Amino acid sequence: MTADETPEEEQESPSRAAGGCALLFLGGIPLAAVFAVSSEAGVLATVGATVGAVWWFVRRVPRTANPAPPPPSEGADDKKPQFTVMADETNPHRSRVVWHAQKEA
Repeated sequence: MTADETPEEEQESPSRAAGGCALLFLGGIPLAAVFAVSSEAGVLATVGATVGAVWWFVRRVPRTANPAPPPPSEGADDKKPQFTVMADETNPHRSRVVWHAQKEA
């Protein structure tokens, strides 16, 4: 590697803010031209661009996951767990399962 080259980790990634500024600048030039021709058309173009940008942004928002927990499985009882997982003191990479006896009703 020469002194002019930088490792891949140190290379800068494109900034989203820089991209937004570039799009704003490129969108502002045609909008300024429309305003130069007619102020009413410029206002309509601004409103149309704003509505289009908001619509595009809303469509890109990912759907949120259902925050409700899943329903309990059939036969599951909230009163007492069937088993407990505990760390094994003899080996930190293992765990042990302790099964609880079920009381017959």
